[in-house]
Amino acid sequence: MEKPGILGAKTMENQSSFRRVIQKQVSFKNGVDKSESSGKTMEKHGSFKGGVMEKQKSFRGLLEKQKSFHLVMERQFSFKKSKESPGKRGDLPFHLYARAGNLNKIKEVLQNCDGGDCKNLLCKQNQEGETPLYVAAENGHALVVAEFLKYLDLHTASIGARSGYDPFHIAARQGHVDVLRELLRTFPNLAMTADSSNTTALHTAATQGNIDVVNLLLETDSNLAKIARNNGKTVLHSAARMGHLEVVKALLQKDPSIGFRTDRKGQTALHMAAKGQNQDIVIELLKPDPSILSLEDSKGNTALHIATKKGRSQIVRRLLQFEGINVNAINKAGETVVDIAEKFGPPELVSILREAGGSTSKELGKPPSREKQLKQTVSDIKHEVKSQLQQTHQTDVSVQKIAKKLKKLQISGLNNAINNATVVAVLIATVAFAAIFQVPGQYTEGGDSPGQAQIANTKAFIIFFVFDSVALFISLAVVVVQTSVVVIEQKAKKQLMFVINKLMWVACLCISVAFISLSYVVVGPRAKWLAIWATVIGAAIMLPTIGSMCYCVILHRFGESKSRRIKKAESRSRSYSMSVASETEYLDGEYKRMYVL
Repeated sequence: MEKPGILGAKTMENQSSFRRVIQKQVSFKNGVDKSESSGKTMEKHGSFKGGVMEKQKSFRGLLEKQKSFHLVMERQFSFKKSKESPGKRGDLPFHLYARAGNLNKIKEVLQNCDGGDCKNLLCKQNQEGETPLYVAAENGHALVVAEFLKYLDLHTASIGARSGYDPFHIAARQGHVDVLRELLRTFPNLAMTADSSNTTALHTAATQGNIDVVNLLLETDSNLAKIARNNGKTVLHSAARMGHLEVVKALLQKDPSIGFRTDRKGQTALHMAAKGQNQDIVIELLKPDPSILSLEDSKGNTALHIATKKGRSQIVRRLLQFEGINVNAINKAGETVVDIAEKFGPPELVSILREAGGSTSKELGKPPSREKQLKQTVSDIKHEVKSQLQQTHQTDVSVQKIAKKLKKLQISGLNNAINNATVVAVLIATVAFAAIFQVPGQYTEGGDSPGQAQIANTKAFIIFFVFDSVALFISLAVVVVQTSVVVIEQKAKKQLMFVINKLMWVACLCISVAFISLSYVVVGPRAKWLAIWATVIGAAIMLPTIGSMCYCVILHRFGESKSRRIKKAESRSRSYSMSVASETEYLDGEYKRMYVL
């Protein structure tokens, strides 16, 4: 099995393009400095702009591919902690009772301990930091949660796990309304708890689209909808971005003014909805007050600017249907929506905006200054490079996880092969040992050589005896090595298995030859054709099998040698370190699911 590649040819091209862009940025900055004393920089700016626009588009396409690869890897090799076996979490017996919802056993244990002991028992955490209450809340066992709450206070009921969730938040995330009712009945203040990023349970439920939980929490305290996270985003921001229409309706029904709340970037929930695909959410957000259409973020972008930049043609059509929308609004970069559509969007989007009366800033007589254009272009490039590097890091982490998983599978496969080789060696040794005492014709009982085989002087028996002995002693040698040598290092284990495997091939061939040679004695001269057929069949099966295995071994060895040469060449030519496997190289390696020792 080959390990996932570290850097494919495609990734090297990406790295080269990064270096060219960074070098271009430096030249731009120098150009800005020189522009104060010379007008030549402005003349070069036009050609620069065209090159940068083309580079930005290539970055954007590459970023989308990296994101898709990252999502595929994450889906294929994600082992969520919530689905791990209880044993891997280090659960205590009481955790197991809570996980299974065994209320009778839980009552029995709690009734047999003192109040302080019960509290300490309920505060015990497993390796993931989960208490029995957390486990019961996560799995939706409302009756078990109600029983636990009799022995807990607000502090102990709020103990969080390593995942960052406490029992109340995890129940909201999983959509367990009955559990939440039990928790709120005992401790109503749990609804106001938040994690380190100031995310409330309402925020968690809204992000997951759990409308029943959202309605329950809004009935408990409608002011929860006004609490913003550290980045300034409210519950409505997240629900609009994730496309949960029913949650958006419920929030706006409680407080229509929440639609005007902005985050740290100055964006409203409408800006978030414009990034998504759900047209109904856009309409719902505009129902209370259509004037929200004119609100700008910190960069001067309206929701129409955002939808155009994201290429959401259907969202743009919807926004243009509302009266009072300014299709020619200019952002702080001096761009109208048509400018943005011509730069980023498909031709269809440009046509839609033109039909609605849209124009470029130049056509409106307000072209952006070249200094602003230069600054905005450099800023866009920086943003693209930063996003690409972040995505590359995330992909690197995913590939490392995949490599660890594949290494575990490889070790498991080696161990299985070693165990199988031992079993086969014992089996061949047993058969070979027994065969010498079960020869056809039996043995002489008197005379000079009692116990001698009747067919001892035939050529067939001599061939049988030699090859049977070779198979016997090879198998015994393998058994001795397997029971005496303990190998820890993986490379040494593969080398040992390589030698043992080839010995077992020889033993199998020898036992086959021994069988065929003895068949000539068993069938007799008149039916010699049966023995010939046995020889033909055995040769037709065993020789191609051993031959194909030898071919696979040689092919695998050549592949490993070639891979090592490529890695050495890459390590010499690499100017800076960026250890990430290309998606093409990994997907090519996906089909190499076996190897021959």
